[in-house]
Amino acid sequence: MKECIFITGAAAGIGRETARLFASRGWFVGAADRDEEALAALQDELGEGRCSTHVMDVVDEVSVKKGLADFAERTGGQLRLLHNNAGILKVGPFEEISLSAHRAVVEVNVIGLMTVLHAAFPYLKATPNAQVVNMSSASAAYGIPDFASYSASKHAVRAMTEALDIEWEPHGIRVGDLMPPFVNTGMVQQNEQGSRLFERLGVNLTPDVVAAQVWAQVEQPRLHRPISMQFKALWPIAKSAPAAVTRGVLRKLWRQ
Repeated sequence: MKECIFITGAAAGIGRETARLFASRGWFVGAADRDEEALAALQDELGEGRCSTHVMDVVDEVSVKKGLADFAERTGGQLRLLHNNAGILKVGPFEEISLSAHRAVVEVNVIGLMTVLHAAFPYLKATPNAQVVNMSSASAAYGIPDFASYSASKHAVRAMTEALDIEWEPHGIRVGDLMPPFVNTGMVQQNEQGSRLFERLGVNLTPDVVAAQVWAQVEQPRLHRPISMQFKALWPIAKSAPAAVTRGVLRKLWRQ
């Protein structure tokens, strides 16, 4: 069986571009999403021989297990690369966002991620050189105002990545994450009025650039992979600077 990748949130944005990139390089792609119509369009584009689609909600354990099992039927039980890309975003003052919206962010970005990881483990374990690429964020470096629940969810993704990279090492599974700043996707575009930080920091990354970094993880796995020249320069500082310094910079950017 040729190399294979399973992508959550594959119907649009980063997930769709990742599916296109890996299919173009000869990988078999399992594309999972809640959007059945968009998945069908993706399969028409890539072809059934290079892509299977799975209507799946990452917070629904039954649909996650079914999606992965159906994919594994096409790959002989193999899962070379799991790309946990599904996520949602809600931006604005914490108290002005409904509690249900905050809960949904955590449910999808954290519980959904855990659900997929848990269900995928047997297939990863059965595959030589298996890898996981989780979608974290630059907002996992420090809590970001107007992004409180989203930033908290990405801190959790970062912690999960670090823990499982140790736990799953004896099974031959590498776990890493991507840490991009704002990416020009529909998810971000729907929230651009929610914070001045979009304008001040810029929405400069495109989904294809992030997809290329998923491929870079295959070639050179890293625990954390910061994306964009700006964040690559800031990441070492964010890790080592006193919290008061980082807080001061963010506070100034947010209040200006």
